[in-house]
Amino acid sequence: MKSDVEISQETVMEPITKIAEKIGIAEDQIEQYGQYKAKINFDPTTEKANGKLILVTSINPTAAGEGKTTVTVGLGDAFNELHKKVVLALREPSLGPVMGMKGGATGGGYAQVVPMDDINLHFTGDFDALTEANNTLAALIDNHIQHGNQLNIDPRQITWKRVMDVNDRELRQVVIGLGGRTSGVPRQDGFDITVASELMAILCLATSLPDLKQRISRMLIGYTYDRQPVTVADLHVQGALTLLLKDAIKPNLVQTIEHTPAFIHGGPFANIAHGCNSILATQAALHFGDYAITEAGFGSDLGAEKFMDIVTPRLKQSPDCVVVVATVRALKLNGGADKHELNTENLEALKKGVVNLKRHVEGMQQYGKPVVVAINKFATDTEDELTYLQNYVTNDLKVTGTIINSWAEGGKGAVDLAKDVIEACERPAEFHELYNDDDSIEDKMAKIVTQIYGGDGIEFSNKAKTALKRIKKLGYDQLPVCMAKTQYSFTDDAKQLGAPENFKIHVSDLQLKLGAGFIVALTGKILTMPGLPTHPAALDMDIDEQGRITGLF
Repeated sequence: MKSDVEISQETVMEPITKIAEKIGIAEDQIEQYGQYKAKINFDPTTEKANGKLILVTSINPTAAGEGKTTVTVGLGDAFNELHKKVVLALREPSLGPVMGMKGGATGGGYAQVVPMDDINLHFTGDFDALTEANNTLAALIDNHIQHGNQLNIDPRQITWKRVMDVNDRELRQVVIGLGGRTSGVPRQDGFDITVASELMAILCLATSLPDLKQRISRMLIGYTYDRQPVTVADLHVQGALTLLLKDAIKPNLVQTIEHTPAFIHGGPFANIAHGCNSILATQAALHFGDYAITEAGFGSDLGAEKFMDIVTPRLKQSPDCVVVVATVRALKLNGGADKHELNTENLEALKKGVVNLKRHVEGMQQYGKPVVVAINKFATDTEDELTYLQNYVTNDLKVTGTIINSWAEGGKGAVDLAKDVIEACERPAEFHELYNDDDSIEDKMAKIVTQIYGGDGIEFSNKAKTALKRIKKLGYDQLPVCMAKTQYSFTDDAKQLGAPENFKIHVSDLQLKLGAGFIVALTGKILTMPGLPTHPAALDMDIDEQGRITGLF
């Protein structure tokens, strides 16, 4: 079997102008980045969205991922096979995981968005712009302190960190300002990965350039010596930061191998942020397509919950159908199988592991919208395993379960799933919110833990209790909660697989993200700056004299 990058490189792409024309994007709305990429000038206040919205999520993944984007792309191509007007809305890949272990975010096999190598490597520069804007703010904060500190900022209470789009554990904790009086005020600092920056969340939640600027002005950067909050507006630099993001806010248009239009824009991680592509990209997909297919990061306990509770109120449209991706191999792992033996048939482990899928399905059903299970087929799955899993979904979970093979067959491998999703979208269903804005922070988190994770409640560290009191005193307790948690388990312990019971989520800290408009709850040992694995993917990558890339998955 050819590698993903080899398949991508052999694809005969259509000019991006033709892709845009296919779905009714006017010529003056397109800003081309070469022949096959473009940014779109889209104003949702003047364009009405009429499409059906389909959200793709998954069970808890293995470390290698379970092909959720492959299913999303294959489903879009299958809609094309059925002659439906469909547009995808996906996240952009982060270079950290691309060079590390997780890989890119462009699908795989014959269900990919292209040009795959460009998308995974800088793309149109959105992440670079976010990194520069984030670090410009960090420099402006330290410069303000260096030149008199008129705002009385306490250097020990600066909450704004620098970022890099690299997995670099060495930068989690650093000391800056060394070298004497002309080199700044020494203080402890640290780096996050770019996708963890609040600016990334803001880019993905903003609905216009003015909204982006307003959100940036609200961002909390620290506190004064007398514990008063300091925002970007106090520094008067929201205009400069918005200027750096004037192009990054525009959704990027590309295509799949089968020429399905795809907006790829924004990329917050779901384990440390809200995990969904930009609202602007989703709104554009809803406007230009009769069906818009988007995905949320990692499992439904992370990305999908945040899509429902954080994105949906701002998007002002809830999903018409939720697709939960499941794989035999991930369920076997959740059932106790050895991670090195997932390619070997193991019905016993599969039968134990399906409780993980059950909890994900039931969690999504709480929002009131139809749920469909997509069983993503791997070459090592046996017929007995696939048959058992499909029967379990149909007979025990009482939802539609469809086997999909888009990795090998492209859109043709997902036609049955597309038909099931189309049928589900037509069912009358009312959206149910998990919690209300006026619920307490503790109640919001408790509802997420008990109704989505299946746990018993929350335990706060002393640091988190102090942060909770401060948030309430400042009057920001009406904001939604963004849980920062491991993607591998319903608990905050990555080793607790399956569907654990009788557990509590341990909150180590609470962080105010006033520009994004939510409170981040850090749980367990979650890290906002990942590290590289023993064998980073970068070790296998190369480029030859003709510029041909190898080893990029």
